[in-house]
Amino acid sequence: MRFELDFPIILNHYKSPHQATSWLGRTFPSLCFYQKVLGVVFRGSSLAKRGKYQDKEWCLSSYQILKAIESVGTHTQIENLQFLTDLNEPCVVIGNHMSTLETFLLPYLICPHKKMTFVIKEALVSYPIFKNIMISRNPIVVGRSNPKQDFLTVLNEGVKRIKDGYTVVVFPQTTRMLEFDRNQFNSIGVKLARNAGVPVVPLALKTDCWGIGSLLKDFGAIHPNRPINLKFGTPMTIEGNGKNQQEQVIEHIENCLTRWRGDNSLPES
Repeated sequence: MRFELDFPIILNHYKSPHQATSWLGRTFPSLCFYQKVLGVVFRGSSLAKRGKYQDKEWCLSSYQILKAIESVGTHTQIENLQFLTDLNEPCVVIGNHMSTLETFLLPYLICPHKKMTFVIKEALVSYPIFKNIMISRNPIVVGRSNPKQDFLTVLNEGVKRIKDGYTVVVFPQTTRMLEFDRNQFNSIGVKLARNAGVPVVPLALKTDCWGIGSLLKDFGAIHPNRPINLKFGTPMTIEGNGKNQQEQVIEHIENCLTRWRGDNSLPES
């Protein structure tokens, strides 16, 4: 572990413990959850403005978000984190992008073991308050108005981050999607890994408990009856042009989503 923490970390697998949900959490899950999220973000932003928001603080914020979503009755299952934590080098994590939640949760999983950062849209470093947190995390920022420039930015800045020891998390879809579309899943993550000479780790995730809002896309309704699932895949070295690895990443995501959507049972404690 990279630093000492006062709360448990995940090494391999995780399932939410069974816990009672308050009447308020059951009746108004969105209100209860967002109230806690705002508290976490305000505290983190205050620290970031003073230059005191480091990996340890980011990890704590992420853990608090997990506890907040579980407090309104949502169950979480995480599988095969050891595929990432057992690597002795940085990597590129390539996952589907379903909601805002994965950006909040992944630091808790990865930060105790590896330095990390995200490829993020420019809007996240423009949001009031939240921008202080994101800027402090040394992200790779893309504008999404010029795909060619975004591609070059991810490759150039991504290689720099990886050489500095960062694991880079990439969501190759152009936007968040509740339904996975392989045609919208580009190969930028594989190309970054190939250029940097590091492995890729596939990540399938189902985070539709955090809905996509109609007015503010990042603040949709919370659906506690929809379990959270994350499953890491076997690390892969990029060979040739990386087409085979790209297909394996896509197949990992598709297979996991198919299984999760066919399993309506709640995870065991």
